[in-house]
Amino acid sequence: MIHVPATTTHTIDRRIYGQFAEHLGRSITEGIWVGRDSDIPNKNGIRTDVVGALREIKVPVVRWPGGCFADEYHWLKGVGDERQPMVNTHWGGVVEPNEFGTHEYFELLNQLDAEAYINGNVGSGTVEEVSDWIEYMTLDSTAPMAELRKHHGREQPWKVEFFGVGNESWGCGGNMLPLQYAYLYRQYQTYVRQFGETPISKIACGANADDFTWTDVVMANAAEHMDGLSLHYYTLPTKEWHGKGSATEFDDYAWHETIRQTRRMEELVTQHGRIMDKYDPAKRVAMIVDEWGTWYDVEPGTNPGFLYQQNTMRDALVAALNLNIFHRHGDRIRMANIAQMVNVLQAMLLTDGAAMVTTPTYHVFDLYSDHQDALFVPADGESLGMAGSLGSEADFTVSTKDGAYTISAANWSLERERKVSLELPGAVTEVLRAQMVVGDKPNSHNTFTEPDAVGLVEIETAITGNRVEFTIPAHSVGTVRVGVEE
Repeated sequence: MIHVPATTTHTIDRRIYGQFAEHLGRSITEGIWVGRDSDIPNKNGIRTDVVGALREIKVPVVRWPGGCFADEYHWLKGVGDERQPMVNTHWGGVVEPNEFGTHEYFELLNQLDAEAYINGNVGSGTVEEVSDWIEYMTLDSTAPMAELRKHHGREQPWKVEFFGVGNESWGCGGNMLPLQYAYLYRQYQTYVRQFGETPISKIACGANADDFTWTDVVMANAAEHMDGLSLHYYTLPTKEWHGKGSATEFDDYAWHETIRQTRRMEELVTQHGRIMDKYDPAKRVAMIVDEWGTWYDVEPGTNPGFLYQQNTMRDALVAALNLNIFHRHGDRIRMANIAQMVNVLQAMLLTDGAAMVTTPTYHVFDLYSDHQDALFVPADGESLGMAGSLGSEADFTVSTKDGAYTISAANWSLERERKVSLELPGAVTEVLRAQMVVGDKPNSHNTFTEPDAVGLVEIETAITGNRVEFTIPAHSVGTVRVGVEE
């Protein structure tokens, strides 16, 4: 029995459900941007089917333009009538036409009703370039950059809620040492000025996985100048970056190893959080997990630099387990951005010409959408006395808002169903939602010929006073939302 208290501890920031769109493979071009003259239905060049699907899961914020691409991106090449192509050296060596630039990004945000999270170029850019971009986007005056924006068709400035100062500066963003980056961060962030009424939250480049030294050095030397510190961690089914394994053809060992590597996120955010607490005990600086998700070998026959992979029930469990962890640590984690939104790594959507399919991960984000901006409830599970634990093969999370409780449970057993029993603080008045994402097999996935192999089905629930019971099948994720008497 899970005892759900009336007390809450923190808000689950909706931005934990953020997305990431990099100029990588078919993420932007074809996945989001098809151009105004395309036969594929679009609004101002942006696919209407993709926007419609993403609005359904309430995308709160989109990180752009990278990723590694951000530190070779020069924004002036992507504005105006005559765009300047460039070679995308990180991702396949293809020519990036820069048709999708600053104006198109904000058009996407407008269609999604989402916030901006822009990554600036520190690795190969300049302070002047960052300063000019901030002025171009946010300054309302007759200064040169604001006038250039107006010349390009945008009279009013945009809102930039978040600005990342560099990306993976320890690797593709410059191969820097932590102290070197801390000093550069202090310099660059000075010129991320606030011109409008909307504050710009400045995000510093944080660690790769378990590089705790990076977090310590950057926090010690720059914490007072940042609003957030990033963390990157990808789930691999093996310990090696080369030969990561197929996204769809895997054995039981690869399944369990993927789950084990995913659950390691709990340890990482805990340890990095402790270091951040040392310099920021009030938790003013947010932890931003702006790259996370599964990373497998690309689909056979596709460009290795495009990182296109399929998405199965294994990925659905990975998504749910990570989101549960982010909920538990929501006093520090206030944004996360899954990699990536369309056609790359653990995507929400896959496209092929005019066709589009949703993935199992998409359905998890749908199931969990009521947790956005809800209050986290520290419910106690029936095993080990650990919050959020249903035992060795299941995990859950509980939140409340608008007079209702939302319970989401993930069962990663390959064979056993899991019965979930909860005792709520008040009598249940109605069942608002009871659904789960299921597939016949652990590697079930949607394709363009079978787009509905994985989807949402109803959960049968039993209600007795303040008790709720339901069953989650093996390798499935479910959500039940109920109204409760106050």
